Amino acid sequence: MTEEDKKLLSTFEARLRHFMYLHDELKHENAKLKLLLAERDEEIKRVENSRKELEVMYTNLKMARTISIHDKDISDTKQRLSKLVREVDKCIALLNE
Repeated sequence: MTEEDKKLLSTFEARLRHFMYLHDELKHENAKLKLLLAERDEEIKRVENSRKELEVMYTNLKMARTISIHDKDISDTKQRLSKLVREVDKCIALLNE
């Protein structure tokens, strides 16, 4: 093996070691990013569940407000209840089809 071949082999080995190091670094970074992504997915699920709970609470609050009767809101409340009854009737009719 000539001196030039040894030099080329040495250069190749050095570059190969460097690429292996870079590969390991990228594997570690990829693992960290996957973990971060999983954490974000969990956070998104928690926020989505919270949003759904708040939406249900808001709907319940609207319903309670609709049903509550104040002297000045009696006719408005009657109209809302009539509308709700009509919607329920429509739903029942659709289910019976």
